[in-house]
Amino acid sequence: MAAASGTTSFLSSWTAKQNKAFEKALAMFEEDKESNERWEKVALMVGEGKSAEEVKRHYEALLEDLSRIESGLVPFPKYLS
Repeated sequence: MAAASGTTSFLSSWTAKQNKAFEKALAMFEEDKESNERWEKVALMVGEGKSAEEVKRHYEALLEDLSRIESGLVPFPKYLS
């Protein structure tokens, strides 16, 4: 993933297992989108010492990456034919 400037350090410290738990938790707590409790719940599901603030920052960084990709700021990779 192409992380936005300044986000690489904490994005790279997430394991594949934590990211999978993060994705599942986001889906489970979709209805709590506007609630601060959402991040507490997600952090509990991710486990391994991640705080509510860390999971919220992780989410915000992913949204920023998505926005950069959709706006064309991240070029498509050039694959060999």
